[in-house]
Amino acid sequence: MSVKYVFVTGGVVSGLGKGITAASLGRLLKERGYRVTIQKFDPYINIDPGTMNPIQHGEVFVTEDGTETDLDLGHYERFTDEELDVRSNVTTGKVYWTVLNKERRGDYGGGTVQVIPHITNEIKSRFYRNDGSDEEHIAIIEVGGTVGDIESQPFIESIRQFQQEMGHENVILIHVTLITYLHASEELKTKPTQASVRELQSLGLRPDIIVARTEKPLGDDIREKLSLFCNVPKKNVIQNLNLPTVYAAPLALEKEHLADVVCEALGIPDNKPDLKEWSEMVDRLLNPERKVTIALVGKYVSLHDSYISVVEALRHAGGANGAEVNIKWISSEDITEDTVEDLLKDVDGLIVPGGFGHRGIDGMLTAIKYAREKELPFLGLCLGMQLAIVEFARDILGFSDANSTEQDPETSHPLIHIMPEKDGLKDIGGTLRLGAYPCVLDKSSKAFRLYGQENISERHRHRYEVNNYYREELTKGGLKISGQSPDGRIVEMIELPEHPFFLATQAHPEFKSRPNKAHPLFKGFVAAASGIVD
Repeated sequence: MSVKYVFVTGGVVSGLGKGITAASLGRLLKERGYRVTIQKFDPYINIDPGTMNPIQHGEVFVTEDGTETDLDLGHYERFTDEELDVRSNVTTGKVYWTVLNKERRGDYGGGTVQVIPHITNEIKSRFYRNDGSDEEHIAIIEVGGTVGDIESQPFIESIRQFQQEMGHENVILIHVTLITYLHASEELKTKPTQASVRELQSLGLRPDIIVARTEKPLGDDIREKLSLFCNVPKKNVIQNLNLPTVYAAPLALEKEHLADVVCEALGIPDNKPDLKEWSEMVDRLLNPERKVTIALVGKYVSLHDSYISVVEALRHAGGANGAEVNIKWISSEDITEDTVEDLLKDVDGLIVPGGFGHRGIDGMLTAIKYAREKELPFLGLCLGMQLAIVEFARDILGFSDANSTEQDPETSHPLIHIMPEKDGLKDIGGTLRLGAYPCVLDKSSKAFRLYGQENISERHRHRYEVNNYYREELTKGGLKISGQSPDGRIVEMIELPEHPFFLATQAHPEFKSRPNKAHPLFKGFVAAASGIVD
């Protein structure tokens, strides 16, 4: 069958939940038996978010094939349980980079290169998803930013052209917008939405469906007004209320008949969905049996989105263990030998996530030492594993200046050093060890018991690794290397056998956790923090 396309745009302000809307629709259509793919088109000129400051942009999500992407792709994967790839995140930078390289090669025959048609044609080429499969296929494409942004205009124009070329019966538009509530007068106001739709119409597009983000329910009068002034059927005005968990969004949007009107607009069968498993998962999240507090000690805690996949993986693990996970956000720069006891005395577990650079490293090392000595459940991710090894070498092996060469290039005990194949690289974008890599687990390890299998695969994003010169001394000191690359060259996972739960990995397992399939490491960690005996 020909692919059907659903574009998702935003109006008024950013941060309205376009990504959650797209991800929720993906889940609802998948439950109706359709094959679903999702893409994110970001207007920024960076090639990808790999070199962007997490405090400014949030987490960099990594796909199986090693593409560094926008954090919304994490929502897409968690909601649809589909693995995305390099085609799934397109930026203005990627588009212009491709066009400029074509121009340098002479692909345009000496013609003047312009936004229309060259840039828009390149954008449109990224929309197409027809791979020859006989499966009924729906491509959901989210455009970042808001309508009216200068940088978004080529994408909006490309959608206009694409809809005209493919036919309105194959390409529809969902516009996610804000209905403001004035507390002083206790009124819902539709004018911002009307203005946003007029802006969209002035660019040659008309929304087929409006998803109205609102903190108060929409009455019939508001829906009728939106229908009249925005030129959409009343039943195609979908309210999107604030919810206690993002995972309730598919259920709420199903009650609002979002997928029903999408199927009708695309002229495809509206099959009955089976949302029983998803409903049960949401119920577990909203009705926990116990509470557990996890300290997240990181460098970028001023913006929680910097660790969004870690946060969601903890929530998934909480649901699997019947626990509400409360996160205590702690800046690693606030932790010293004098403050660590006060900051960590009331937590049930400690997690040290990934990061780069030297800022805040001493605080992380102090927190890890506290967890090791106090038998506090600990999970280290990427940098967290590297620092767990450095701390162990300093305190147990007696290498007082043990360090990573990332933090101290002159250390006499480089427990962590740059991967040989990455040494000498000048560019920082796209040059890390990225994507899924296999790992072989020691059958006597806790990691093996948690995964339940010997051969696993996890996603990575790092340039430094354990220095194999120190392996023998580490293991003699009591550190267990519980996971290695198949060739035995790279240490992928470590643990302390005598500790109730002290486990760390070079990988980023948070990227593969799902709300209805909690990741084994996070599930085991939260279980230990909850007092559930392994």
